[in-house]
Amino acid sequence: MSAAVTPQKYRIPLGQKAAFGAGNLVNNLLPGALGVFAFFLLTAFGMDPLLAGLLGGLPRFFDAITDPIMGYITDNTKSRFGRRRPYIFMGAILSGVLFAVLWQLNPENSQMYNFWYFLILSLVYIMGNTIFSTPLIGLGYEMTPDYNERTRLMGFSQTIGQIAWMVVPWFWVLIANPNLFENQAIGVRRLSIIVGAICLILGLLPALFCKEVNQENLSNRDDITIKNLAKNLKGLLKNMVMIFRNIPFVRLCGATFLVFNGYQMVASFSYFIIVFYMFSGDYGSAGSWPAWFSTISAICTAFLIIPVITMMSNKWGKRNAFIISTAISIVGYALKWWGFNPENPWMIFIPVPLMVFGIGGLFTLMMSMTADVCDLDELNNGMPRKEGTFGAIYWWMVKLGQGLALVLGGLVLKLVGFDQNATVQTAETLTRLRLADIIVPAFTAGMAILVMWKYDLTEKRANEIKDELIRRRGEL
Repeated sequence: MSAAVTPQKYRIPLGQKAAFGAGNLVNNLLPGALGVFAFFLLTAFGMDPLLAGLLGGLPRFFDAITDPIMGYITDNTKSRFGRRRPYIFMGAILSGVLFAVLWQLNPENSQMYNFWYFLILSLVYIMGNTIFSTPLIGLGYEMTPDYNERTRLMGFSQTIGQIAWMVVPWFWVLIANPNLFENQAIGVRRLSIIVGAICLILGLLPALFCKEVNQENLSNRDDITIKNLAKNLKGLLKNMVMIFRNIPFVRLCGATFLVFNGYQMVASFSYFIIVFYMFSGDYGSAGSWPAWFSTISAICTAFLIIPVITMMSNKWGKRNAFIISTAISIVGYALKWWGFNPENPWMIFIPVPLMVFGIGGLFTLMMSMTADVCDLDELNNGMPRKEGTFGAIYWWMVKLGQGLALVLGGLVLKLVGFDQNATVQTAETLTRLRLADIIVPAFTAGMAILVMWKYDLTEKRANEIKDELIRRRGEL
């Protein structure tokens, strides 16, 4: 049990936590809204499914390239305004404006015009969003050097971020509501402007109110210039090699990949099970049950699970909190077999409090542990600190897992025999679908526990590293 008391100088004021949380809300709301709106490329704008799939997949490859580059740039930036906040400020404006512009499509345009418009604007939007999100993540890692305060910060910000997932499921309902919008295309265009404006305003808050570390203690940063482009590229590759030699960080990435990938692979299965198993393929009877399932899951994560996990981490350490919370989620997945009951739809909420321990604990603890890993990297490799690059690579793994999950999820649906054109699925298909919905995330969660079993960056070790770094910098 941790007996350490966080010194007052290492505590983050509530206002700064809220500002950082607002940025995290943007980081959840934009991709969440993007996922919902992408469905309407088919129904509202008449996009061919193959072209719509390309619009979903091609920008991800570009995203995988821009994240590490932006991480390297922000780590080595020298500015009187800081190395994170100028980018966050500019990126918030670009993200909000470009998200709204991205969806100003018209179904009367030719299909290829809409395809190229959306593809080109997607690449520009991703650049703007990378300028915002990568420095924001790096900022969170460096806001405090305290082992437990890092978890409290990430827990607080994740709680605020879950608001996005309480709201996003209802975008389906709003866009398709004829009483609100004349048609779905108009709904997408107008709602995208509202989402973009909200994200722009909230995204500016961490740039305005969060504080960065004292740059006087940062040394050995590269000069980011066009003239030094080749040297900068070499420095980026060198940093990435050093990061991937950091075994605790590799464990964090592996565990995240497994938990998140397993969860995302079957994320849509709950919707199919509710519609086809509980309501026999009657979409009208299923109504808003799928949306409520997602919203209640987010509410439980925000206001129940994350506070509990933060407390567990403070008492038993981050590794143990991760193992316990992931094990609890496996029990929750198993309970879905009984919870999804056609005789009593309300039972779908029974597994939720246990099931969401997995995702709720994952990002709260992993982001906190990544901050500890950044200290270990400075201890072993010296300056400059690489929070931006660590964050970029970590979230690149998350995005890679998400992309792979979309592919594998469709493969699993095909293997269980799901027929997208059938109103009623066979009993065998539904049984296999329900089993896959449980077994896949439970198996990957179990594998993640094994990956983290020998994670050795304990609170005692993290505090020893922190003290040594303070001594090296002469901050005493």
